[in-house]
Amino acid sequence: MSAPNDKSVEAEVLATMREYGTAMEAGDVNALLACYSEDWEDNHGTRKDSLKDRYQGVSGKGGIKETEVDESEAGVVVYGDSATYTPVTLWSPSGSITYTHKLKKEADGVWRLIHTEAIDWGTIPLDAEERIRKAENDASALTARHLREQILNDPSRPGYHFGSPEGIASPFDPNGAIYWKGRYHLFYIFQDKRSGKKSDHWGHVSSTDLLHWRHHPTGLLEGMYSGNCFINKDGVPTICYHQVGQGNAMAVALDDDLNEWKKLDSNPITPKTQQGDAHHGVYRSWDPFGWLEGDTYYAIFGGERPGIVKSPTLGGQWQYVGDLFAHGLEGVSLNEDVSCADLFKLGDKDVLLCISHRLGCRYYLGEWKNEQFYPESHAQMSWVDHSFFAPESLEDDKGRRIMWAWLLDGPEFGIRWENGWSGAMSLPRVLSLGDDGQLRMDVPEEIEALRYGAFKKEDFALQSDTDMVIDGIGGNSLELSIDIDSSEASEYGVKVYVSPDGLEETTIFYDAVEGKLKVDTRKSGPADTPKSVEAGPFELKEGERLKLRVFVDKSVVEVFANSRQAVMRRVYPSRPDSLGVSLFSTGGTTQVLRLEAWNMSPSMPY
Repeated sequence: MSAPNDKSVEAEVLATMREYGTAMEAGDVNALLACYSEDWEDNHGTRKDSLKDRYQGVSGKGGIKETEVDESEAGVVVYGDSATYTPVTLWSPSGSITYTHKLKKEADGVWRLIHTEAIDWGTIPLDAEERIRKAENDASALTARHLREQILNDPSRPGYHFGSPEGIASPFDPNGAIYWKGRYHLFYIFQDKRSGKKSDHWGHVSSTDLLHWRHHPTGLLEGMYSGNCFINKDGVPTICYHQVGQGNAMAVALDDDLNEWKKLDSNPITPKTQQGDAHHGVYRSWDPFGWLEGDTYYAIFGGERPGIVKSPTLGGQWQYVGDLFAHGLEGVSLNEDVSCADLFKLGDKDVLLCISHRLGCRYYLGEWKNEQFYPESHAQMSWVDHSFFAPESLEDDKGRRIMWAWLLDGPEFGIRWENGWSGAMSLPRVLSLGDDGQLRMDVPEEIEALRYGAFKKEDFALQSDTDMVIDGIGGNSLELSIDIDSSEASEYGVKVYVSPDGLEETTIFYDAVEGKLKVDTRKSGPADTPKSVEAGPFELKEGERLKLRVFVDKSVVEVFANSRQAVMRRVYPSRPDSLGVSLFSTGGTTQVLRLEAWNMSPSMPY
């Protein structure tokens, strides 16, 4: 704006702009054109002659007279014999346009418009209230675009693993998974302050192929914690979940898109007990899993001593049955908490999938009978820390049992928030039972649709204690399929995210001495990124070859070995050239029967 001694100059500029506004609203074309210099042009190169024809044409239709000039937010900045006046908005029946005008004091001492630039426009006529709402919408859209661009520019943002669409989601548990009316529905926990205080809600996405997800409106709000989805006696999807501040609860779907839900008025489903009752104070109302068996509804109540409740109806009366476990197992304490529980049948076994907050994701194989679970074996899905967390599963129309888990950014619930988001899930895993009665896990066949740029190399040897860089493969969005064999080597496998000098790399290998599938991230990135060797029990049988499937997706590495074990790590390489792939063998030669690789197309919109 002008200096204090230039107030008279500022007044002269304002006088010209008042004449402009008066002439515009009066439809006085000659008076309007008199406000423009003969040298005037706009940012599209339009000159005053064309402007004259335009105004006369509009005036002949009565258009200028219907124009409202809004200068309520306009201000003057004077620089010698030049000035800027902005913003000036013209509202008319055809919409609006906002200008920045530059003026010049000409030889006759009169200030006239010398240049005009359109800085905003709209094609919808709006009243005063609608203008306010539109401005709010525009501001929201700008914020959303900024966040989307920020997320897209994050080199650690996975492309084909489902992730939080915006903001910090912690926890980011998958919940309520169900295959319904031809679509896979997946809910997830996120947090915001829409009610004035921070609270947990369930976001909702659906897909027909397990990889491309469509977001739904958020219909499950306020205090929504872990839970599952099942079909009730009326054939309606029903969720059993933990309602913060209330206890375990139920809600039923009101539409087939699963957008609208009704939380039961009879909630919570926590049985009412009093001092002296056998189950009084024994169980927590925490992390439930509900299902219908025959004519009876059951639910697991999670926690350090998980229990079973049941009821003939959703609305109750719910009562305690007793402990979930019929007995303990050697090697795992009965006091290890059972949270995020998921109970289902695979073949002739029942599987209890869950977490403990100490161990992360884990599972029991056994039998559900007589209203208790009889465990026969126990195994973990996360070892060095609990970064593979909060499992959730569904059964689809093909009879496949498919699970997801939350992939923590780092150990101890570490959060990387700087790029505007946190929250990633594992690839969907298809669970099955092998002929030996043990759990099998692999990715669904649908993932093959993301492949492009195929590479193949067959029948070559890796010499002892050497790395072989594989020319023709590289990147941070890959699938590798490796069929490899060695009777001599103590360790052999593949390295990804390899920098040319080898200072950054993530190592994936079979440790034949310890009988483990390992992922070593100690050289994966800078000092402030996760450093560990994740190791899942895995032993090759006599004459069995190692068959690896490796999925590299920006900050996620997931590895599957012979469909019998899977290991996951989050990695954060810092160098843009850490894109190489190499194979290695330690302590003996190794034969590579087949190496295949594909680039993977992102399936997430951003």
